[in-house]
Amino acid sequence: MLLSIVVPVYKEEKNIPEFLRRIRPLLSAITEDYELIFSLDPSPDRTEEVILEERAKDERIKLLRFSRRFGQPMATLAGLTYSTGDAVIVMDVDMQDPPELVGQMIEKWREGYDVVLPQRRQRTGEPWLKKLVARTGYNVINKIADVKIPPNTGDFRLMSRRVVAEVVKLKESHGFLRGMVAVVGFKQIIIPFDRPPRFAGETNYNRFLGSLRIGFNGIFCFSTYALTLSTQFGFFMAGLSFLIALVYLVMKLANFPFPLGNPTIVILVLFMGGIQLISVGILGEYIGRIYEEVRARPKFIVDRSEGFSPDVHPARRF
Repeated sequence: MLLSIVVPVYKEEKNIPEFLRRIRPLLSAITEDYELIFSLDPSPDRTEEVILEERAKDERIKLLRFSRRFGQPMATLAGLTYSTGDAVIVMDVDMQDPPELVGQMIEKWREGYDVVLPQRRQRTGEPWLKKLVARTGYNVINKIADVKIPPNTGDFRLMSRRVVAEVVKLKESHGFLRGMVAVVGFKQIIIPFDRPPRFAGETNYNRFLGSLRIGFNGIFCFSTYALTLSTQFGFFMAGLSFLIALVYLVMKLANFPFPLGNPTIVILVLFMGGIQLISVGILGEYIGRIYEEVRARPKFIVDRSEGFSPDVHPARRF
């Protein structure tokens, strides 16, 4: 059996040594036939040097460095593309994805599960606003999306080789791994765990805006419900305006005095203008994603790879 661990990294020089110290004994207890793939967005610190120093001690540690910063989703996808394991685990290096869960995940995979999803019971160290956005986002996505995404799960997961092969074949450019794995399907199981705080340093991920971006990807990339809702609301507003006009007509014919004036007009104009802008914005979100897909730009460009056979893993652009 070959086990692949895919670890997207950016400015993580302080976390890598502790991550390796904790995970290597756990992996060796499972199998000596494993690989640790660090997918590196070019970092201004010593992250790359630390990885190469560790690789000099252990050739099972491998490195993918990109030509520029493509972001965590694309770094993860690159690691999946270059992985060779029968089972592939995606996890962060900051110890918020506990390495100690790897053994339990492998056990579930050996029982026949293609996807093993650690689900957070508690999110220690995260601000209440991010927790609120995440909880709300998952509820909305699961009510309107075409696929179900288990709540309180991240990219931390185990995937069998056939799941990885299908995920890599998907053409979507957003890199929303949770949704892509849900689209692929296969037999899945959840493992609950309590998420600890980061081992060192600050997150390189914008907590609020990043959560919103993930939420929007889940809504707009896996459902057309927002367009339907916009259309329904348009019909509702048209019907409401017709009803108001009818009421005004009846009041006018009955010589009933009713207050009309500048405030009423301003309120109606601003309200209708807001509805129109929201509808145009929803349409723009879908058009923007169509534009991204049609351009078909590479999802990532590898500048340097260490530890990969050129026959099996030539430099590729996705």
